[in-house]
Amino acid sequence: MGKNEFLTPKAIANRIKAKGLQKLRWYCQMCQKQCRDENGFKCHCMSESHQRQMQVFGQNPTRIVEGYSEEFERTFLEHMKRSHRFSRIAATVVYNEYINDRHHVHMNSTEWATLTEFIKYLGRTGKCKVEETPKGWFITYIDRDSETLFKERMKNKRIKSDLAEEEKQEREIQKQIEKAAELFTEPPKPLEPEPVKELKPESGVKVGLKLTSSNLKPKERGESSKLMFDEIETDNVRNKAVTKTNNKSVLEEMMREEEMKKERVNRKDYWLCEGIVVKVMSKALAEKGYYKQKGVVKKVIDKYVGEIEMLESKHVLRVDQLELETVIPQIGGLVRIVNGAYRGATAKLLGVDTEKFCAKVQIEKGAYVGRVLKAVEYEDICKLAQ
Repeated sequence: MGKNEFLTPKAIANRIKAKGLQKLRWYCQMCQKQCRDENGFKCHCMSESHQRQMQVFGQNPTRIVEGYSEEFERTFLEHMKRSHRFSRIAATVVYNEYINDRHHVHMNSTEWATLTEFIKYLGRTGKCKVEETPKGWFITYIDRDSETLFKERMKNKRIKSDLAEEEKQEREIQKQIEKAAELFTEPPKPLEPEPVKELKPESGVKVGLKLTSSNLKPKERGESSKLMFDEIETDNVRNKAVTKTNNKSVLEEMMREEEMKKERVNRKDYWLCEGIVVKVMSKALAEKGYYKQKGVVKKVIDKYVGEIEMLESKHVLRVDQLELETVIPQIGGLVRIVNGAYRGATAKLLGVDTEKFCAKVQIEKGAYVGRVLKAVEYEDICKLAQ
């Protein structure tokens, strides 16, 4: 039996060695051949078949490198879509899963020299959401499938219809409050005097009149009538004042109950929304220079996590709302009410009370246009991105 026959220990060992992944630098992408050591790779490079492939490569190197780059990107994104479609995961973990296939397109044959360059390219082109953390690069696949986009559009349409329904209900409630105010503030109608009936005696009927003398002198009669009319007038004024205060208290009570009801419904434990400017307060990101830096919320994930595009560096981070803080603009700037009774409304900042940590705002859009809120907490309003 020969030295390197099929069932010899040496041949079996060679097959076992060739079965797993080998070093990337000893792989020839043009010939799709993996060499086990530097000597084997050198011998392969001197072979006639490799020389023919290199002549083909020399005729149009740019096109071949672009082809390998496109294939590498396509297969990498397919693996992301299949294995990690909705999750945020480390880029090195995805790459290690991808290279488990021995026949994958190797990165040394593409236009990207390192995995970091490739990840940054995916972030720039919008194919993945990229986040740099102290633990390395993390990526999230952006699903642009037609079915997924259709579901997203339907979801947004449903949210808009719910918001329109809420605004319609608020307008109806406002109309009812205004009608109640008009009813309570209407002056009472004066009593019409009863028509005087004229006595028409029948023929043959005698009418007798008896005149009695009054003991009151004319001056006393005038004073008593004057006192009587003064008492009537004071009673009327008092009744009007009592009616007015009662009507006002009832209206205020209705409005207070409506405010409390809206506060209970709209007060949530999450406040992030798209289009607002927030401040990053995570000390874990201080090394990267993001601590106390401002950014714009581009997307909200699961109500509590926001994708923040930093204003200075334009980097996109994914940060929990516990590590974010609202931003108060200058007086006259626009804010979004992010929590409380008027959640979601756009308002203008009128003033700030630094002692009570609250602000005075006027609603600019929605069913309550023009309403002034005198004491809104700093945590319930946030600056709108321009």
